[in-house]
Amino acid sequence: MAVKTTCSVSRKQFKENAKAIEVLINGVPMMAEVKEFSTGSLGWYLNGKMSVKIGDSPVSVQIGMNLTIVGSKEAAAE
Repeated sequence: MAVKTTCSVSRKQFKENAKAIEVLINGVPMMAEVKEFSTGSLGWYLNGKMSVKIGDSPVSVQIGMNLTIVGSKEAAAE
């Protein structure tokens, strides 16, 4: 059985120090915002829409991205 990864920051450290992360999608900068997920995990969330070309035809795409800190669900409260 694999060893479970532990989170190296506490919830308090995350809440006090985590900042939004810039993500480039198809050359367009977007911001992933700091989030505590309903599952209890910590990380960042990005949601949006943009246009992407397929050949000469633009198509509208919906973006949903989670960046979850591995092991953060069990992160210490303090």
